[in-house]
Amino acid sequence: MKVLAALSGGVDSAVAAARAVDAGHDVVGVHMALSRNRDQFRTGSRGCCSIEDAGDARRAADVLGIPYYVWDLSEKFEQTVVADFFAEYEAGRTPNPCVRCNEHIKFEALLDKALALGFDAVCTGHYARIELRPDGSRELHRAADLAKDQSYVLAVIGPDRLARSMFPLGDVASKDEVRAEAARRGLGVSAKPDSYDICFVADGDTHGFLRDKLGARPGDIVDAEGQIVGAHDGAYAYTVGQRKGLAIGRPAPDGKPRYVLEVQPITNRVVVGSAADLAVGAILADDAGWLAGDVEPPVGIGGVPSRDAAWFDCSAQVRAHGTAVDARARVLPGGRVRVELTGDPGSPGLRGVAPGQSIVLYDGTRVLGQATVGATERMTATTEVRE
Repeated sequence: MKVLAALSGGVDSAVAAARAVDAGHDVVGVHMALSRNRDQFRTGSRGCCSIEDAGDARRAADVLGIPYYVWDLSEKFEQTVVADFFAEYEAGRTPNPCVRCNEHIKFEALLDKALALGFDAVCTGHYARIELRPDGSRELHRAADLAKDQSYVLAVIGPDRLARSMFPLGDVASKDEVRAEAARRGLGVSAKPDSYDICFVADGDTHGFLRDKLGARPGDIVDAEGQIVGAHDGAYAYTVGQRKGLAIGRPAPDGKPRYVLEVQPITNRVVVGSAADLAVGAILADDAGWLAGDVEPPVGIGGVPSRDAAWFDCSAQVRAHGTAVDARARVLPGGRVRVELTGDPGSPGLRGVAPGQSIVLYDGTRVLGQATVGATERMTATTEVRE
């Protein structure tokens, strides 16, 4: 096959490209330029897509003996991922830019351009597995190395793009194995630190990045009864579940820490409460997309769901490196899905789930689908799953 290898400049994408070459594919390397004002070197954090990264990607391509190009996708990145980031925080929601990047850049803009140029697939260094079903369709599964699993951020790509994707690192036992392989191959990125934080926030100061764009907007921090307990300079800088950085001068009546329970963009208020107030019993999510056809609802005229689908058992995960919890879900008309926790009502369950986060549903290691959290319902000691 003719394969486009996305080279970020890191060790994972370089080894993934090398494995694609070993498999006999005709491989071309491409580095995505996602910012027009890229720092040459990161300070205070490690992101990706810097000028330094582009140079590392080129050197990896040279070692592998494959053609190398840089594609400028900065305008698309700015219009989708960065614009969504600001809009979601301003609306009191918590976005996941890595999910949006996979959806709109790596598996939309990049893949669509690759297909238009005659490539058969895109190869990336993501840690996830693809398994073939008897009918030839593909399933997305968790990586063998659960500590590095990235199926959560890939759940958004959909079945058509999954069919054109390659993840050669899905079966590796650990990141150490990847680094050792890179060293054996003579790839200079073998010891390069992992990238983390938000790639377009070069210094890692997300609060400052938002403030520079959205400006200071002073308001009140209130408790669940509406009593003012502190002040903030922008509600957009807070997220549900946050504990640090509240700057509340006096403790809660019980002396325990306070957490953000809600961000109210219209009133410009941040509501705080106890850790117990963060427990979630049910989630209503929007814009659902499915990788597993067996959980989609029946459809009527124009492909619109004609009724609610049946409940199905699953596990639910709301953070990229979070723990999946037992749940059941039901697909609703209008691209919505209701997820209810089915474990012991007295257990912690999910805590601090913020609107805007992605919720991904699993059947064992298989990704069923994902949606965007719209609203949550509190878990109480008497919570019962409703029929």
